[in-house]
Amino acid sequence: MFKILENNCCGLDVHKTWIYACIGITDSNKRTEYKQARFSSFTKGLNELCDWLAKYNCNDVCMESTGKYWIPVFNILEKNNIWVTLSHPKYTKPQKGNKTDRKDAKWICDLYMCGMVKPSFIPPADIRELRDLVRYRFKLTCMITSEKNRAHNCLTVSNLKLDDVFSDVFGKSSRSITEHILQHPGETFDVAPFVDGRCKTPIEEIHAAVDGAISKEQAVKLRQCLNHIDELEMHKAEIEREIFRLSDKYESVLYLIRTVPGFDKNPLTAIQMLSEIGGDMSVFPTAKNLVSWAGCCPRNDQSNHCHLSYDPNRYLAHTHRFKTIYA
Repeated sequence: MFKILENNCCGLDVHKTWIYACIGITDSNKRTEYKQARFSSFTKGLNELCDWLAKYNCNDVCMESTGKYWIPVFNILEKNNIWVTLSHPKYTKPQKGNKTDRKDAKWICDLYMCGMVKPSFIPPADIRELRDLVRYRFKLTCMITSEKNRAHNCLTVSNLKLDDVFSDVFGKSSRSITEHILQHPGETFDVAPFVDGRCKTPIEEIHAAVDGAISKEQAVKLRQCLNHIDELEMHKAEIEREIFRLSDKYESVLYLIRTVPGFDKNPLTAIQMLSEIGGDMSVFPTAKNLVSWAGCCPRNDQSNHCHLSYDPNRYLAHTHRFKTIYA
């Protein structure tokens, strides 16, 4: 017999279109009565869910983190001052067989009622917005890298050895030469006017490097790659401006983070750290919890010899510092 810790709570089984809810109300005699209902995942349905919870004076809700479907549910419940516990599905996985959506909601309710659900860390709304933009910026960076690789392949198959004479194939000098080749395919030209005076590579070598032939098809592909790179760079710059705007209110915290060695190289590094762990370190009971949550320590089910490079003192020293500067 499990001890009931929550006398009035609700379990939600969230899907794309529907949400199944189950409220468990336990009286003084330890008898539990269940109230169940189904709601649409549209905003109107979520508001009806809030009214239904208020009808039974239920302000404590538990649900699984299923894809992205939980986010709008969480946002509306949060605005209605309802305490939401988000759990990883591995902690609320039901037993196999005889499984329905309504039973899943009741199972989540029972687990939470008995204090058997481990909550996930959910930062405040402004940190969540910042995190979303920071992660999107990383995706844009990966897309730019992929397009640059494709453009580089076009140059390689056309025997244009710009990577042998320039440190950056997409730098100012190299890009100017590439643009001239695309505008005047097959023509011999003097590369000297396109080369920056600080370039250490002799002009003769650059002439030899561009002595190739790009086909019409490769030229079309290369042009599209370069245009896409420019467009992605523009989007990335706009996202970065919004990231800096959202992080302005945490300038004092970011200043302290940048005092940690390695965080002062790039201004976005500290912002990325802030977007992932938030500005309130009280949500992590100890520095060890923060290290574990950040994935910087070995799991308990892995052999120790797989992590010979792990130095707990080094990670704990930094996390203790975070705990101090956020205090």
